[in-house]
Amino acid sequence: MAKSPPKIRWLAECEPHNYPAALSYLSLIQTPAKARSIVARLRSTPVGEFKAKDIFRASGLSLLGISNSHVVRDCKKITSGKPLSPILLVRDSAHGKVVIADGYHRLCALYSFNEDALVHCKIVNG
Repeated sequence: MAKSPPKIRWLAECEPHNYPAALSYLSLIQTPAKARSIVARLRSTPVGEFKAKDIFRASGLSLLGISNSHVVRDCKKITSGKPLSPILLVRDSAHGKVVIADGYHRLCALYSFNEDALVHCKIVNG
């Protein structure tokens, strides 16, 4: 009998350091003012859920393997029952994509256990 994947636990809210990380990334693809506006909206947006496979499909990003040190760290969190911080997403309607502003490694880790896992995330329009 196949072993069932571990239960993925989530924090109720993003960790404080997730927002500056999102701002750093978004500042590369948006003007600094626009990036700050997006992060401010992410802070006040409630947490929702989407399937891991749907987020990957919408983002167009490749899945990092479990040899990536950050993915390994997050896999260890999952197997030890530690909760993950919700992922921060931005809809890029102009390109028909979702930008993972923060949480790419967490998403890759949980996908390695269950592609149908519900991912706790915050999402705003870009």
